[in-house]
Amino acid sequence: MPIPPLESFRRLRDGNRRFIDNLREPENLHLSDHQRAAMALSQEPHAIVLGCSDSRAPAELIFDQGLGDLFVIRVAGNIVAPSQIGSVEFAAAQFHTRLVVVLGHTQCGAVRASLDHFRRDSRSPSPNIRFIVQRVGKAIAQIYADGGESEPGELLKKAVRANVRASCHKLRHGSAVLQRLIKNDGLVVVGAEYSIETGAVDFFDGLPAAWTAEGSPAGPLE
Repeated sequence: MPIPPLESFRRLRDGNRRFIDNLREPENLHLSDHQRAAMALSQEPHAIVLGCSDSRAPAELIFDQGLGDLFVIRVAGNIVAPSQIGSVEFAAAQFHTRLVVVLGHTQCGAVRASLDHFRRDSRSPSPNIRFIVQRVGKAIAQIYADGGESEPGELLKKAVRANVRASCHKLRHGSAVLQRLIKNDGLVVVGAEYSIETGAVDFFDGLPAAWTAEGSPAGPLE
């Protein structure tokens, strides 16, 4: 039976708090032979995480989750292109996972490179890297237009969040499969930012109203 998205969200929230406090659950660090054998037969990830490939932002550690808990898609800049959409569609349909988290992070190199592209029209030596920079650039173009002369650190912060929001929007509205699951089967797509400096995750985009009510687990995890 699928895990409700709110329950999955709570697991991620609580796991991030453990990560911040250096109190990881022992079962997330070690597998018994029985667990390993059972996992070889099937998987039931309770959340899908589309995150950045940055070595400092591994979703399983950030959320203190174990093997088999998360279906993780990692790509520089947490961009959404057809292969990423297809991966989310596969996990949502195949495993009935009902929470998707687009996870950006502070000090994102792909977002910074895109801002540099706007400033200097820099050219990447690789057309593949240029694709990522241009994809992020589409998401943050208005941010740069509105604040291109701002202090670089503040501009980067705004751009990271704008990029997450754009990826969330693409997942919610760029796939007939995901649109159907959102409308009929309770799929929820939310956006979050991981702070490399503090370890905290802030869920800031797409939280259902019921999750943000008093006493809910929503909001900054500080």
